[in-house]
This record gives sequence, structure tokens and C-alpha cells, in this order.
Amino acid sequence: MGSPLGDFVRAKRDSIQPASLGLPDSGRRRSPGLRRSDLAARAGISVEYLTRIEQGRDRNPSVPVVNALADALSLDRTERDHLRYLTKITGGDCSAHARPVPPRREVRGPVLQTLRLLEPGIAMLANRLGDVLAHTSGFASVTRGAGLLDDDAPNLTRYVFTDPRARAFFADWDDVADEQAFDLWFAPSVENSEWFSTELAPVAGPEFTSRLNRHVVPRRGTLRLNHPTGRELHLSRETLELPSDAQQLVVFLPADEATAEALDRLRQRDRHHGPLQVIS
Repeated sequence: MGSPLGDFVRAKRDSIQPASLGLPDSGRRRSPGLRRSDLAARAGISVEYLTRIEQGRDRNPSVPVVNALADALSLDRTERDHLRYLTKITGGDCSAHARPVPPRREVRGPVLQTLRLLEPGIAMLANRLGDVLAHTSGFASVTRGAGLLDDDAPNLTRYVFTDPRARAFFADWDDVADEQAFDLWFAPSVENSEWFSTELAPVAGPEFTSRLNRHVVPRRGTLRLNHPTGRELHLSRETLELPSDAQQLVVFLPADEATAEALDRLRQRDRHHGPLQVIS
């Protein structure tokens, strides 16, 4: 049985072409990417030890070993943070017998006050599972008709993977799917992530499970939306992390003039709809 840490190391090794690290291509391989022996040599560890890590038989590598693997894999800062996180949960916090529990949904008053100040802009408060906990009227305008807020307890991750309308709404659906799957590793707790993944996997299928185990660090570029009115919106995103709440306040801004004009028209159309909405 593998482990999140081992899966990530193996996935990164398979994705690296030897030439990109200045290594010679020694011919045909049984598997793609970098040989295990090459990675072990670059990291200064034995092939046998690397094999144990990748197969989940060693779940407590030391900090120097983790740093050496990060260097050997040429990980960027985001990938290094993810590697350290996976090391932490693999080493003890990620118990296969942990009791699955749903996440908390409480939103602190000051956070709601901050969200109100953003009206009538486009903003939402969510957790890493994708639960939309509160949103501005601008967010409702942008998503109205796409189905995201139709549920009494909307969840962006579930919407992306199970609602056919999501594939039409998100112009770059694959990128958004990668983001939502990746963020589950940073859920409020490991138990929360296990609970949600267990609930979602049977209905979302391999599109979800393959991404969850692939550990692809998403690009998070401009968000392109095919709005139900026929307009294409290009939005940049600014994210405020709320670590003590395990929540994120995400603000969406027009990335070009055409989008800014389209958003003004949407606000005029929906000016009679209510302001900030809190979803309990």
C-alpha cells in the first residue's frame, strides 16, 4: 500500500525527462521519466530507501532527506510546500482508521464584515473542500444560471466533478478540476478530506480520483468563464488565507476591459437581488 508522500515522489519522478536535468538518455525504459537510481543518486540516498518511500513502507523520512528529494526533483516553492505537507500527514496524522467527519461551517463575524465591504464586487468565502460558505451579490451574478448556487449547501468541488454544466461554464475545466482536487490535501483536517473524498469518489469517478492521487500543483492562472448569457468573462483571483479558520476569502477581478464592461451590465441586470449571502 502506498502513501500520499510516496505517490507524489513517484509521480514527480515519472514526469521528469532525464535530459532536463542534464542526464543522458540511456535508451528504452519500462516506465517513463527519471530512473529510480538516478533520483536516489541525486538525493544522496540508496535506491532501496527511495523504493521504501515510494511504496509507502517508510513513512518518516528525516527533514534532510525530504529537502534532498525536493532538490533532486527540482521542485518549485509550491511543490516543496506540498511535499512537506505530505510528509507530515504521511508520518502520523493520516491514519487509515481515522473516523470521517464533516467539516465545520461556522464563519466569524469579522470575516463576514470584511466580505460585506467588498459589495458589490465578486467575492466568496470557502474552505478547502470547496464549500461555499458566504458570497457577495456580485458572485451570485457571475454564477447565476450555471448551477453552482442551486444547492442549499453549494460545494465548488462537487459541482466541478458532478454537474455537466460545469464543463460548459469553466472554459478551462481541466485546470479548475486540478485546482479543486489539489486543494483537498489542505482541507481543515485529514479526517475532513477523507470524509469528503469518500463521499465524492463514487459519483465523480476517475476524473476525480486520478487527479487526487496525481498531486499536480495547479497553475491558477486567469479564470475564464462562459457565462450563461453568452459573455466570456476573464477573471483574475486574489486569495486571502484564513489559517485559523481553515478558510479562504477569494476576490475575483476583471482581467480585461471587455470583462469589466460585461460585469457592469450583469450588475445592472441583477441590481434588485439581495446583497451578501451566508450559507449555514
